[in-house]
Amino acid sequence: MSEVIELIPASIATELNLPFVGNISAGFPSPADDFLDIGIDLNADLIKHPASTFYGRIRGNSLNDLFIFDGDLVIIDKSLQPQNGKIAVCYVDGAFTAKVLKIEPDCILLLPANAEYKPIKVTEDNSFIIFGIITYIIKAV
Repeated sequence: MSEVIELIPASIATELNLPFVGNISAGFPSPADDFLDIGIDLNADLIKHPASTFYGRIRGNSLNDLFIFDGDLVIIDKSLQPQNGKIAVCYVDGAFTAKVLKIEPDCILLLPANAEYKPIKVTEDNSFIIFGIITYIIKAV
């Protein structure tokens, strides 16, 4: 596990109402200026359960094939139930890691999305907690 995830509690104490231009066409141009009077608050849209939501910064490249890269900011919701195929932040044997969950009857597999890494097989012998499920990825371009 070569990743460390910095965890930061989410706060919705502030509101930043930004202009929202609506749906943006990736084909023909759209008259988006007609929508500039509509606002959007990212806290309200991205954080559904404030008391159980954290931000984290990805460190490492084991999720590159899912376009989650070193330095990306993720939103983690601890209130969501773990499910197969979800990207989870897990605490395994003293370290945090983010991987794709595969829940099997006798173990949990934490799957990387990069061929350079091997899956982590979690059994009853491991110290293990699913901290939360990643709900959004925020990246700079």
